[in-house]
Amino acid sequence: MGLIYYIPAVAASYSWTMAATYDLEGLKTQWNQVLDLLLERNRIAWLAFFDARLAALDESSLTLNFADSKKLGGEHDFTSQRNPRHTEELKACIEEVTGNRLDIIEV
Repeated sequence: MGLIYYIPAVAASYSWTMAATYDLEGLKTQWNQVLDLLLERNRIAWLAFFDARLAALDESSLTLNFADSKKLGGEHDFTSQRNPRHTEELKACIEEVTGNRLDIIEV
């Protein structure tokens, strides 16, 4: 499987809005674009969120589940590396790709 490259002009044509298909499955289809953009902007923030599972989505918030990373323990658990600045960068990437600003809930 090859790398997926984020191209802002192309991604914008695929973005969804709250009025359209605003659901968890729709966001999951764009999650790699979100992560690719985050990686491009801040590798440390990407490391903090790359293993998150999209658990739930409502009108204003996205719940991320990090249970899988905790199974691996030690060096794979980046909980201590996530900080508010990284979360803000993730929110900005979600908004750029999808057109929606979401709060992030971590479980």
